[in-house]
Amino acid sequence: MTETLAAPAADAAAGITSRDSRRQPSSRPAGPKRRRRRGAAAVLGLTPFAFYVVVFLAVPTLVAVGSGFVDGAGRFTWSNITGLAEPAIAGSFFGAFWLSAVTAIVGAIAGAALCFAMLHSRPGGAARSVVDSASSVLAQFGGVMLAFAFIATIGAQGLVTVLLRNVFHINIYENGVWLYTVPGLILPYLYFQIPLMVITFLPALEGLRPQWLEATATLGGTRWTYWTRVGGPILLPSFLGSLLLLFANAFSSYATAAALVGQANNIVSLQIRQALISETVLGRANLAGSMALGMLVVMVVVMLAYSALVRRTARWQR
Repeated sequence: MTETLAAPAADAAAGITSRDSRRQPSSRPAGPKRRRRRGAAAVLGLTPFAFYVVVFLAVPTLVAVGSGFVDGAGRFTWSNITGLAEPAIAGSFFGAFWLSAVTAIVGAIAGAALCFAMLHSRPGGAARSVVDSASSVLAQFGGVMLAFAFIATIGAQGLVTVLLRNVFHINIYENGVWLYTVPGLILPYLYFQIPLMVITFLPALEGLRPQWLEATATLGGTRWTYWTRVGGPILLPSFLGSLLLLFANAFSSYATAAALVGQANNIVSLQIRQALISETVLGRANLAGSMALGMLVVMVVVMLAYSALVRRTARWQR
């Protein structure tokens, strides 16, 4: 009788197992046709971005760089490349390096100080939301709009300038109108450099784990020990990477300097404009291409160093 009862139970179990096996999805890999369809869909989705990159980035870059190796008649020449050593052009590169380095260092220090001040604020709170929103907006606020804002506020006849002169008898331009010179670009550049530093450095600062400070205290270390031997070395690659990003951002800026400085050509981006529109520089029509090539080399070196530092920082943020 036991065998009689066991047989139907075994058959029922076998039936349930077979039904469950039919219900389970197949673990076999997708067929070649399905993989091809997925690959085609992925390529189709990237088509608009690829078109944008090719038309607005790759083609202009190739045209600008290629024009530096030909003369006005289309013949190959090295004269445009050797022209980079001319005093005016070399001085414009030095002016761009100087302006970018100063604004990057000052912006990095000021932005890092603001990040440390916001470190203990409540995530999602009013203060953090205001700083994050303002940094996101101001980091993209540049060009002619930024130049007009500074002209209207602290220009020669700006609102703040006139107010200080008439009410407080303070003339900020007593020794000359410094806003319309290359050193005067430092203040407008810092307007977008500091917010950019906040955006890039604050996530790295938030990535520091409280357990590291507790472990340092457990081992008898002080807060100074933590920042000099743990927190500082961890944040250093991120800080240097943000510093390089700020340098590249200032080095490639054009519209703000063109609107404020005007005809002065003490930075390379304005020198390129002069080479393109000048009617007095005859026989050097493609000199702008060689200067663009020089800027491209600088940007590639800076961004490669930035990528290396970002990869080093990412190990501590996993």
